Amino acid sequence: MESKALIDEIAKKMERSTEDISKLLDGFVATLEERCGDLDSVAIPGFGTFEAKKKTERVTVNPSTGKKMLVPPKIILTFKPSALLKSKLR
Repeated sequence: MESKALIDEIAKKMERSTEDISKLLDGFVATLEERCGDLDSVAIPGFGTFEAKKKTERVTVNPSTGKKMLVPPKIILTFKPSALLKSKLR
């Protein structure tokens, strides 16, 4: 599902305008970026938890050339659904 389709579907179910839903989702994403950028977790009761994990830098070797490359560290965002969400989806 694309972003526009998701926004339209949520707007229809909540009986709100697509602009309102778009602003809400933009704010949610900005909050996730801010909090998870600091390696904090964001828990939403009844929905789940977004956790940030930092992968350390590492050296990889290109198999065809044998050249070594340094891969910089990065932050990975994971989502763990709550038990309530899991039961509703089943």
